[in-house]
Amino acid sequence: MKASLAAAPRAALLSLAALALLGGCSATPWQRGGVDAEAACSALMAPVPASAIGLPSGGAVIESATLLPGNALTLTNPLPFIPPPPEAVVQPATPPYCKVVGAIQPVDPKAPSIRFQVNLPSRWNGRSLQLGGGGFNGVLVTATGLPPSARIDQPSPLARGFVTVGTDSGHQDLRVEPLQAFALNDEALENFAHAAYKKVRDLSVELMKRRYGQGPERMYFMGSSEGGREGLAMAQRYPQDFDGIFARAPVINWVGLHTADVRLGLAQRGEGWLSPADVMLVHKAVLSACDALDWRVDGIVGNPQLCGAQFDPASLLCREGKTPACLNAAQVETLRTLHAPYEFSFPLANGVRSYPGWAWGGEGAGGTGPVGGYVSWQTGTAPAAHPVSSTSSRGWLYGSGAIQYFVLRDGTADLSNYKPEDHAQRVGEISRLMDATDPDLSAFRAHGGKLVISEHMADYAQSPYAGIAYYRSVVEKMGQDPVDEFMRLYTTPGADHVGTGAPVGVDMLDTLVTWVESGRAPLDLVQVSLDPVPPFPVLQSRPMCRWPATLRYRGHGEPQRASSYQCVRSAPR
Repeated sequence: MKASLAAAPRAALLSLAALALLGGCSATPWQRGGVDAEAACSALMAPVPASAIGLPSGGAVIESATLLPGNALTLTNPLPFIPPPPEAVVQPATPPYCKVVGAIQPVDPKAPSIRFQVNLPSRWNGRSLQLGGGGFNGVLVTATGLPPSARIDQPSPLARGFVTVGTDSGHQDLRVEPLQAFALNDEALENFAHAAYKKVRDLSVELMKRRYGQGPERMYFMGSSEGGREGLAMAQRYPQDFDGIFARAPVINWVGLHTADVRLGLAQRGEGWLSPADVMLVHKAVLSACDALDWRVDGIVGNPQLCGAQFDPASLLCREGKTPACLNAAQVETLRTLHAPYEFSFPLANGVRSYPGWAWGGEGAGGTGPVGGYVSWQTGTAPAAHPVSSTSSRGWLYGSGAIQYFVLRDGTADLSNYKPEDHAQRVGEISRLMDATDPDLSAFRAHGGKLVISEHMADYAQSPYAGIAYYRSVVEKMGQDPVDEFMRLYTTPGADHVGTGAPVGVDMLDTLVTWVESGRAPLDLVQVSLDPVPPFPVLQSRPMCRWPATLRYRGHGEPQRASSYQCVRSAPR
């Protein structure tokens, strides 16, 4: 089989894959047509009045409305030193669709506009999917690709007949100023926090009404990282607006995360900095202590909760002078700091008072290079400094800028002695804007909404325990049985922030649609890693365990198959 595939022309393989994917969704019972698609697309050029958007705005200008033909699936060519999320290794096949690009005008003339792209397929299934952004946004989400964690052997949402929607969140990354500088404008800050996604959602409904003669029957939202936070913000702030939401590795406790990032950066300005070689030392020690806790030695810490109770970083402490085989006392303290909660002396939004420490496992992802694990997110290739540079960790880049521009509103502020309690009022204001920690989802539940959160346990961009803490807060507020009716939390050991390091491919859009529209609640799922070349054979599969279950090898069976593992129900951390 592999030999015949290798001999086949690459273009032919891509065309066959594209036809297979599009063919797989051609029999949906929701399709509508019967109109001149080109004329209907051109008619969308009329401006959208502010009255069609549920929050204050200056209305929307449509810059272009273009009918595009269908395209075959293509393989992307990411930079070799920046591994992409697994779902980003392809640009999926698209059907004929109307691409609408424009901008929602601000109320404050000094605020930037909210750019958007809405893709309306010629054959619609009656549903829409809005995709979240990442980082500090500022880049238009085109919404023509695959959603977070999607299987690359499945059709894109657009190919399935969904209207797809994306935005830049209300500011444009100009590349000549810090990522966070937009937050100096109050309207741009509120747009980034939550308002932009609501405004673009409402605008998309208006465009669907114009194009198809009616609004969507169901609306979905999917996002990862910052986009995951956006999805949770929609469920909490606008519970009537979406029927199904998937939030992967969401930056839930936003203020807590960036405060913890700054704490760790400051802890590494002296002897506490962990070099890439030191990181690999930690990585090997953690694997030695914890790899077998899931009954299989495979380079993945399958039970990070148990590892946290078992591994002591003091085991790496140098007994005499510092050598490559041990850590000094300050470095051991850095490890304790990263894996310990950050405690606030005052409450943040919704009564939250801490940010959880990180899990163990995946420290050395990416090796000694600047990608993945500790090096990418928390230690960098040099100690934290001002101004940030290419040697800085992304935690320091994001965290220091967030505190400077969102809290202090001074991009030159020295954070050496920064203490949140000295700025408690402003920190509280930003927390109420940015943190998606409201545990009362009763209105979303009453609407019939379904919510799935997925945490990657080897994530060093944000602590996976933040999502677990939020889930527990919802259970405490609403009760376990009501929560089971509309909410799920899944964890994936070994996977980093973007989904590399372990199988993460799962058709979560289908999972959401099935739950929302057929009432079939998901249980444990199956995640896959796929060969990134058509026809995308499965390389590995693992169970996707519903919290609080943990993954464990059965002790027999092919290690690459999900059937060789089980989700073990044990006491949660």
